[in-house]
Amino acid sequence: MQLEFNEERLLIIGANGIGKSNLLEAVELLGSLRSHRSSNDQDLIHWDESQAILRGKTDQGDKIELQLRRKGGRKAIKNDKLLLRQLDLIGPLRCVCFSALDLELVRGEPALRRHWLDRIVQQLEPVYADLISRYNKLLRQRSQLWKNFRHASNSELKSLLDAFDVQMALVSTRIHRRRQRALNHLHPLASRWQERLSNSSEILELTYLPGSYLDGEEAEEPWRLDIERQLLEQRVDEEKLGSCRVGPHRDEIGFLLNGVLARRFASAGQQRTLVLALKMAELELVTDVYGEPPLLILDDVLAELDPQRQLLLLEAVGQKHQCLVSATHLDAFEGDWQKRSQILREDSLSFIEGI
Repeated sequence: MQLEFNEERLLIIGANGIGKSNLLEAVELLGSLRSHRSSNDQDLIHWDESQAILRGKTDQGDKIELQLRRKGGRKAIKNDKLLLRQLDLIGPLRCVCFSALDLELVRGEPALRRHWLDRIVQQLEPVYADLISRYNKLLRQRSQLWKNFRHASNSELKSLLDAFDVQMALVSTRIHRRRQRALNHLHPLASRWQERLSNSSEILELTYLPGSYLDGEEAEEPWRLDIERQLLEQRVDEEKLGSCRVGPHRDEIGFLLNGVLARRFASAGQQRTLVLALKMAELELVTDVYGEPPLLILDDVLAELDPQRQLLLLEAVGQKHQCLVSATHLDAFEGDWQKRSQILREDSLSFIEGI
């Protein structure tokens, strides 16, 4: 399928199940290397095919390509050159994506909120992905260490754990600092968007609850030494419970609406508005950092929003950035929105049904 986006707004209209989300997912993959629906590339390839190829060309002339293969992993190509690292594909087509699955940011487990924040940090600092990968590897190795050396001498195990503590404390500190810094930047932006999308009836607060005790202002050396001490002090519990009790893998991000936890007390419409406020804040933050707005992808965005919230959202998007919006019908989009939009209808999408 080949499409050219000519307007700031692209409306993709059609019944459920015809491939609207597949199209948006393909754009998201090219821009972020991630799918909001699956972390397994096998799920993204047509059942009868050995690979899927996504290609795009930006207004600046960059040609980007991502190949998903059943065997041999991914290939990333930029301007006809094979990249050694997939991460180097990020940049020409940055994007921010919303779908109904993102509501789990509010309702779901803390890991989902950590991954959401990590994706934002990675947009701002692509090398951050290496930090997360390194930390996860250390965490797995530390767990394996307890199993393999459970019957070793205390001095031998202590020596190995001491070495792990030094590395984990350093990487933990750098992750904590970046997560906290990103959330500090996002907080005022998201609060402003929540106020705007709720017609000034809701106040949003974002709180960072680190899995390590972080005392004082952000500073690498004091935090590193303190986390190293905490890792040492929790070893007795770690031996009993079989898991490390200190570190970024235990971080939580709290969402408060009008002072109460959103996941417990917010309505479906309020939760959806909250997630939209987070996405709009992300878009604004990335724009501020790079001077160029990302592509905004909104998949079935109007569901569960009352008419007033729908209107407030539509007034906000597509003004200074390009956006792709999917919906089942055009009724919610007023005349001016339709006139200023490129509209892709169901008959153009039907042949990708089932992908």
